[in-house]
Amino acid sequence: MSVVGNLRKVARMARRLRPVDLSHPARSPLGSTVVNCITYRDGQRHGGFRSVSEALARVRKDGEGFLWLGLHEPGEEEFAGVAELLGLHPLAVEDAVHAHQRPKVESYGDVLFAVFKSVCYVEHERLTATSEVVGTGEIMVFAGPDFVVTVRHGHHGSLGPLREALEADPGQLAKGPAAVLHAIADHVVDEYLAVADAVQNDIDQVEAEVFAADGARGADPGRIYQLKRELLELKRAVVPLARPVQQLAGQPMAGIDAEIRTYFRDVGDHLARVTEQIASFDALIDSILQAHLAQVTVAQNEDMRKITAWAAIVAVPTMVCGVYGMNFDHMPELRWTYGYPLVLGVMAVACFVIHRGFRRNGWL
Repeated sequence: MSVVGNLRKVARMARRLRPVDLSHPARSPLGSTVVNCITYRDGQRHGGFRSVSEALARVRKDGEGFLWLGLHEPGEEEFAGVAELLGLHPLAVEDAVHAHQRPKVESYGDVLFAVFKSVCYVEHERLTATSEVVGTGEIMVFAGPDFVVTVRHGHHGSLGPLREALEADPGQLAKGPAAVLHAIADHVVDEYLAVADAVQNDIDQVEAEVFAADGARGADPGRIYQLKRELLELKRAVVPLARPVQQLAGQPMAGIDAEIRTYFRDVGDHLARVTEQIASFDALIDSILQAHLAQVTVAQNEDMRKITAWAAIVAVPTMVCGVYGMNFDHMPELRWTYGYPLVLGVMAVACFVIHRGFRRNGWL
């Protein structure tokens, strides 16, 4: 199709696209869900567009460069116009709007649709049984021949710093939408590594408390279990991404040339590292929990031995008092003046001997 034909098609779509107003100037002049709408040519930034359709028309008129449109939690109606303008597949659009997807990469003609789980470490003064440690969100990426659309869900994972880093490297940005897709994947995996390192500090803290002198009574098993739950949340974000990264690194896909696939192999190496780290954390937390339960069992056994030992000691005077309390007329030393002190002395000596035996055996 000629350039004129493309422009006519864009113009028809633009007429059907609902106009966006200046409803959220603090974020973007294009609307509350549009974070940024910028075109790039030869790695250089070009802006000043009043609508997405105008920016896309400029890219297709020039025949080079690409559009990068950033969205944050768009609704169905808000995203419908963009999807129609760019020719996005309805299934991918549904996934992008409703979120809660597994990490994946799918190809729809000449457009790639990728889903990444973003994570962040939730700061807290002290880990409790209800502390949130890992926060998750999602980043969806549509990478076409002349556009990139990023859809972000969640209150973290802003791509602003990433965009600035790419703009500082025009050579990489000039490689097109595939370079942006790689940068996002690399950024997400780097966040995994940072969160894993932060979680390790919590694990070290819990481990130190469990193996402290009073670990059996001072450690809270609820904290250990909560940490395991939060680690599982991180695992759900990280592990499923391995297959999509392998696809991007090893399989020919639309818009991904051999040079960019080399970069994805580096992302795969970093992802393998954090996956192994999470697996070791999971095993370590299991060991900490088992060690804590073993400490509790040992402490309970020690308490039972002490209770048993004191019960045996108390049983001697109880038995003697019980015998003399039967009030028979003919009992040993019943009428003797020193009978009462003698019985008390016998009970004291017996209790002392039993107590010393239990202490020698470590029961007291």
